[in-house]
Amino acid sequence: MNCKIHLYFLAIIFSCTIFKVHSQNKINNTSSPNSNSFILACGSNTETTDSDGRKWNSDIKFLISPNTSLSAIAKSQDPSLPSTIPYMTSRIFKSESTYKFPIPPNFRHWIRLHFYPSSYNDFDTSTSFFSVTAGGFTLLNNFSAYITAEALTQAYIIREFSIIKLDSGTLNLIFTPSKDSFAFVNGIEIISMPEIFQSVSMVGFSDQNMNIESYTVQTMYRLNVGGQYISAINDSGLTRIWYDDSPYIFGAALGVSSEAEKNVSIVYPSNDSKFIAPENVYRTARSMGPNSTVNQNYNLTWVFQIDVNFTYLVRLHFCEFQLDKVNQMVFSIFINNSTAEQEADVIAWSNGRGVPVYKDYAVYVNGRTNDDNLWVALHPNVAVKPEFYDSILNGLEIFKLSDTRLNLAGPNPVPSELKSEAESQQGMPIRSSKSSHNGVILGLILGSVTCIGLLVFFIAFLKYKKRKNKQGLSSNTGWLPIYGSSRSSGTATTSKSSGSSRISNLGGGLCRHFTLAEIRLGTDNFSESRVIGVGGFGKVYKGYIDGKTTTVAIKRSNPSSEQGLNEFQNEIELLSKLRHRHLVSLIGACEENNEMILVYDYMEKGTLREHLYKTNTLLSWKERLNISIGAARGIHYLHTGAKYTIIHRDVKSTNILLDEKWVAKVSDFGLSKTGPTLNQTHVSTIVKGSFGYLDPEYFRRQQLTDKSDVYSFGVVLFEILCGRPALNPSLPKEQVSLADWALLNHRRGTFEEIIDPFIKGEINCECLKQFIEIAVKCLSDHGLDRPSMGAVLWNLEYCLQLENNPDGPKVVAEQKANDAYAMHATLLSIEEEGEICQKPEGHSANAVFSQIVNPQGR
Repeated sequence: MNCKIHLYFLAIIFSCTIFKVHSQNKINNTSSPNSNSFILACGSNTETTDSDGRKWNSDIKFLISPNTSLSAIAKSQDPSLPSTIPYMTSRIFKSESTYKFPIPPNFRHWIRLHFYPSSYNDFDTSTSFFSVTAGGFTLLNNFSAYITAEALTQAYIIREFSIIKLDSGTLNLIFTPSKDSFAFVNGIEIISMPEIFQSVSMVGFSDQNMNIESYTVQTMYRLNVGGQYISAINDSGLTRIWYDDSPYIFGAALGVSSEAEKNVSIVYPSNDSKFIAPENVYRTARSMGPNSTVNQNYNLTWVFQIDVNFTYLVRLHFCEFQLDKVNQMVFSIFINNSTAEQEADVIAWSNGRGVPVYKDYAVYVNGRTNDDNLWVALHPNVAVKPEFYDSILNGLEIFKLSDTRLNLAGPNPVPSELKSEAESQQGMPIRSSKSSHNGVILGLILGSVTCIGLLVFFIAFLKYKKRKNKQGLSSNTGWLPIYGSSRSSGTATTSKSSGSSRISNLGGGLCRHFTLAEIRLGTDNFSESRVIGVGGFGKVYKGYIDGKTTTVAIKRSNPSSEQGLNEFQNEIELLSKLRHRHLVSLIGACEENNEMILVYDYMEKGTLREHLYKTNTLLSWKERLNISIGAARGIHYLHTGAKYTIIHRDVKSTNILLDEKWVAKVSDFGLSKTGPTLNQTHVSTIVKGSFGYLDPEYFRRQQLTDKSDVYSFGVVLFEILCGRPALNPSLPKEQVSLADWALLNHRRGTFEEIIDPFIKGEINCECLKQFIEIAVKCLSDHGLDRPSMGAVLWNLEYCLQLENNPDGPKVVAEQKANDAYAMHATLLSIEEEGEICQKPEGHSANAVFSQIVNPQGR
């Protein structure tokens, strides 16, 4: 981002020749006074032209209250500015001010904001902090253009957003200064655009699709991979800027950049696809190089700094202009160390040479990892035995998606006095073909040297680890993020012994220790055909133990992440001492050769979520009612039945599993915490859980109580009744959150309209009324207003009674709940009902390990 950013070189006449999007998703220049696009030089009183001949109009007539703002001229001109227009004039706001733009209601629009943080009259932009909203979306919050420019070592900043189609036909762009500060802007562009976003699946969650059309997005990166800077005038009519990718390549292995021969034509599969990326993007590419042996030993990797706790759309552009047959080059695509594409074959996708194709992948970047980088890596797929062990990429775009609060704003970056290597590279001139060739050779040499160095370091590290293990150190002191890092018999023995000892200590002798050989045998050596779930923690396999007489679920932690240790210990500590009919039972664990594996009872029917929507095996109302009662019993036992109160902290439909008889069992205790003591009202802890189910009071105050589980369970009850997910971003704003939508319909008296049509005719009226009332109480904003899980349990059992016998009497809920639980506990066998014999330790959950089947992001 340190390279010179050139302004857009597309001549758009504000009053006559303009950029307009037609309903057929085509873009044409048209003469019309009712323009859908606006290019404004803020603070200027007249029409001005930049150094590229592009016309910028005054912004004054689009301000609702122009008298509340000031126009100002910059005191100095940085030599790196591409033009004085629009950067030398500025609009200053000391109070909230709004621009109003008339736009068609059925199109997306680019919003581009230009900032030059210089000094204007008596206004020092180093003290400027402000927020920007558009169409109800927060684009910037407490934003400092000065700090951002300093951190990125840039003279000016451009922020680009693509806002969803608005129903009102009016776009309000609102600038709000922070307290005792002011806002400013130098240039504003509102550009009509076609819908270039579609539905995409989440990386690691193939069953979860995100309809990107319903999101407002921010452009984070747009790169012409293997090629040079592409100005706006050469961008297929969408006035985008494409930058060189080399500053973002990880390590010294740059690979090889190439360009299509002049006789190779780029043939777009359709007219609409021309707007995805310009031809110049597809005429250049970066690959790994001609040496297959070298290519098999490294990844071609790009690293990008991003804002955490957002979902990102990663768009990869491909066009093969040298090969022309399927299986000549097949490679894998990894995003943030997760497999996005196992067998990428560009020719198979595009059906021919010179035909562009793009692939979209969505990934959620969680702040718990404390890593604000997003990694994209390519590696040859050796397993399919392609003709060439290589990979290719032509273009790359990364978009940040608005969250459930309609927010896109991230924090201001931290300024640095020294330029990073990547920033320094951005300022370098573009290499000639000869220097590029020399750079490739140097890159390959450095890459080989790096590989050899890493190998030497790795061998030395293994010897060090083996020596430490012989001295009696636990394997916990060095969990290598590499499968099978120690393969010698001596090392394996040490790891096994150490792991067995630790598992035994954690589980109080109640957790069975499995050898890695037993686990491999029971999963056919971790065969992909046995995978029944996958997530951030790794994969879950259907397996067998004890001579294949017992079916189990085997959860194997992903060794590429060091975030699973606390939850691994947490689950062993809790589940080894908990036995209940409605809790998933932990059978044992394996910690050998740096593996962390947990073995559970196998739940044949999978998750509750799988049977509520998007399935052919939908549950009847009575089945759903029985499942909700079973889950409530499990959670109520956690709250009251063990020696210490246990707060689950991640109650949701994917953590309620169903056995072969449709009995509900609560799972996933990696985030669980022991509750407050008699002298406490809550546990103060960092917020953990899943969006859509998260207790708002816990989120606000970071004070965890058992009523946090009650809130989450209330969302599950509405999931059961309405047959839809807790969050659905593709729906209109007021319907995105199931909890909010359910409460709104309850207040309106229109709840029957959102009940799952599959069960609507099955429910007894009194039963439905009682079920809705208890679910609504669970979602009370304050924990004190929510019922206990015992009261929830009794009310659900009462609902079942009403379904079977509508004339049955009703008693006081709390008293009956206690009686019902006492009887329930008496009926359970010793094996089913255990106690925690000591207060568990190590229940901090700084990472995500658990979720047995079909996991969701937290």
